[in-house]
Amino acid sequence: MIVVNRHAGDLGNITAGDDGVANVDIADMQIPLIGNNSIIGRSLVVHEKKDDLGQGGDDESKKTGNAGPRQACGVIGIAKDFVHASL
Repeated sequence: MIVVNRHAGDLGNITAGDDGVANVDIADMQIPLIGNNSIIGRSLVVHEKKDDLGQGGDDESKKTGNAGPRQACGVIGIAKDFVHASL
């Protein structure tokens, strides 16, 4: 997924399948892995609804994108080995 015309902290909307699983592979040219603005150690938050990007026409849209409650979150890091975790 490549997202354009956004601020660096907005990685775009993702979609989960009918089973509730979302497989995400993000390529980004704005956020570096090293340096002062590195994404390593930053949080990633998944919300319940699609972000309307502030275009919803109400005050909440400008603040939260009407994306709803948080569903999952984590910290971005570099792993030695990839382990697929299933619920």
